[in-house]
Amino acid sequence: MAFSTAIRSFLADTLALIAFFTVTSGLNERFVAGMGWSEVLVSRSIGAVLMVLTARPYGLWRTWFLGRVRTSTRWGSLLADGLALLLFQVPIYFAILLVGGADLPSALRGSASFAALMIVLGRPYGLWLDFVRTRFGLRGPGQKPMSLGG
Repeated sequence: MAFSTAIRSFLADTLALIAFFTVTSGLNERFVAGMGWSEVLVSRSIGAVLMVLTARPYGLWRTWFLGRVRTSTRWGSLLADGLALLLFQVPIYFAILLVGGADLPSALRGSASFAALMIVLGRPYGLWLDFVRTRFGLRGPGQKPMSLGG
């Protein structure tokens, strides 16, 4: 029995988000926010649960946002993907750091660097998400795996 498109979309978006951001967030928490490895483990455990809850909503948000922005240049695509990620993920990440044990200055420092990372990682993550979606047999507007174009 084939999975429905809704189930495949949920699985693809969730797998993409967990795989990509467990690594990038963990490195940020350890080396920028200055959290200990035990704190990183706690925050990534919390993050994994939240990523399961937010991956598909982010996938829907990104598809909607990119459809509204309608960029036609490489720089526009880079900025749009970065902005989509920044607006959605940074508030969630800030909460994860606080619950994970970071004090307020560390959470602010970590979130500020994460915000910069969202701008930089937005397009690579968008490409990764599109790539994972195609592996799950999903196609849609703006999904051109391994392309920097819109």
